[in-house]
Amino acid sequence: MVRAADWVQFAACAVAIGYAGAKLTRLADAIGEKTGLSRSWIGLLLLAAVTSLPELATGLSAVTVAQAPDNAIGDVLGSTVFNLALLVLLDLLHQPDSIYTRASHEHILSAAFGVVLLSVAGASLLLERSPMLPVIGHVGSYTPLLLVLYVVAMRSVFVHGRRQSVPEVEMATPRYDKLSLRVAIVRFGLFAVVVMVAGVWLPFVGVRIADDMGWSRTFVGTLLIAGATSLPEVVVTVAALRLGALDMAIASLLGSNMFDVLIIALDDLFYRQGPILASVSPVHAVTAFSAVMMSGAVIIGLVYRPQRPWLRAPGVVSLALLAVYLINVYFLYSHAG
Repeated sequence: MVRAADWVQFAACAVAIGYAGAKLTRLADAIGEKTGLSRSWIGLLLLAAVTSLPELATGLSAVTVAQAPDNAIGDVLGSTVFNLALLVLLDLLHQPDSIYTRASHEHILSAAFGVVLLSVAGASLLLERSPMLPVIGHVGSYTPLLLVLYVVAMRSVFVHGRRQSVPEVEMATPRYDKLSLRVAIVRFGLFAVVVMVAGVWLPFVGVRIADDMGWSRTFVGTLLIAGATSLPEVVVTVAALRLGALDMAIASLLGSNMFDVLIIALDDLFYRQGPILASVSPVHAVTAFSAVMMSGAVIIGLVYRPQRPWLRAPGVVSLALLAVYLINVYFLYSHAG
């Protein structure tokens, strides 16, 4: 029987994340205005990193304290497909036209690097059990590769954004005159701590609820924990859309996916029993390649820019994202054990 205290804690964490996430979005927008950085770069750098802190903390605790590498990998990869599924919600909330007709082309580069990082992770999951991949100390050879690719991705996106940058109409008129850059940064840091603390505690409460409900740990690791740690992305995405910052919302989700794959490398560094991908179920590769397919669909949408078939109806890209996500969920549930 599920204890009422667990549900109260779960709700309290969700409320804290909801409040802090909305504040973080506005403060990030203010920082971008005062530093001259685009909303896309602010979303990719600041919001993506902050909203992924729960996955980072959960992964590190899973591999150091709980000795549960499957939970760590399931969390980060599950978060990637969840983040991409959030684009469906974003598309439905964005009216009257599709997000893919309004989003910046800069996101294509972020999504493409996401495909590369996720493909490396997925292939490493399948190959790690063979003698093909060398081991560097106690970590897999994929760890330095992921670290280098992430740095290259962030630098490339930043340089490309600088080359393509044009004055943003929405930034032309200052909207945060009463807020100094220093105050905005301090408040951003404080609310980031709130999100991290609540986001870290949330999955532990969720696991207790899942255990009481009799749900399997494999299913829980990839779906429940991933959904719980992705709650900051949900809040920030909706808040950014309400603020009129569509590019910030999309950049935050795509940036979170790249950061989530980076977490695999960080988890591997702290996991002392050998390469972490050699110690987890190969079923996680299905999630990795589901995220690859979903990222590919996003790239198609950003290039082709399909219109809605009719008002308030999801477009073909959103339907494809939803279909892959649901198939992944069904596969994990049917193979949970």
